[in-house]
Amino acid sequence: MVSRWLPYPRFAASTAQPAESAQAASPGGGWPARRLALAGLLLLACAAAAVLADLPLARAVKEHRLPGEFQRLVRLAETFAWGGTVGLIILTAELLDCRGGRVALPLALCAYGAGLLADSLKWVAARQRPSVADLSAGAGQTFAAWFPLAAGLDDYGYRLQSFPSGHAATAAGLAAALAVLYPRGRWLFVLFAALACWQRIDARAHFASDVLTGAAIGCLVAAAVARSQMAARNARVSESSQASSL
Repeated sequence: MVSRWLPYPRFAASTAQPAESAQAASPGGGWPARRLALAGLLLLACAAAAVLADLPLARAVKEHRLPGEFQRLVRLAETFAWGGTVGLIILTAELLDCRGGRVALPLALCAYGAGLLADSLKWVAARQRPSVADLSAGAGQTFAAWFPLAAGLDDYGYRLQSFPSGHAATAAGLAAALAVLYPRGRWLFVLFAALACWQRIDARAHFASDVLTGAAIGCLVAAAVARSQMAARNARVSESSQASSL
């Protein structure tokens, strides 16, 4: 199937069935952006609800560890969320896909853009990580301060950077971009992202609401990239049509 982010209509004409080419070139082809935006909003709603379950889940994770092989699988899933290995995944896609850089660009924008946005939001709210938080207290007590640097929080650092999860944002952004580019594997990419998100909870680096918020950011960033790519492509198609009619 032809990518919805395919920038050049001539490639679509040479590789896709006529019906698929017409659908990809149509203005309504922006459905991936709408679905990704809806997924992001649903994840944000889930994140808000998950605050109530953050501490019970964190206590359960602390007291009940996964069996050995499952634990290893979850740990390996971080490769789908860490910046270095994400770069290798993007490089692999660029080398194996004949579209090359036209595939690498949206992948990088979605994955790294989402991760950077999530990391920047850590400077808005300081929240204790599960590994250092008092899990017998209330969820509200895990938040130390708003705008921690402006509030003069001297000990602000890694242990107070739980919200939101940058790894989850990166994994969700990468999975969303891969799903749009290679729709046949979309559920596999979702599974990879879900395992990477659970790894952050299992490692006691983030609460569930932190991870869900990060995943929402990944979907919303991917939706914005998909919409901008589609708008640029439609503009090129329109310009090409006008030029051919002269």
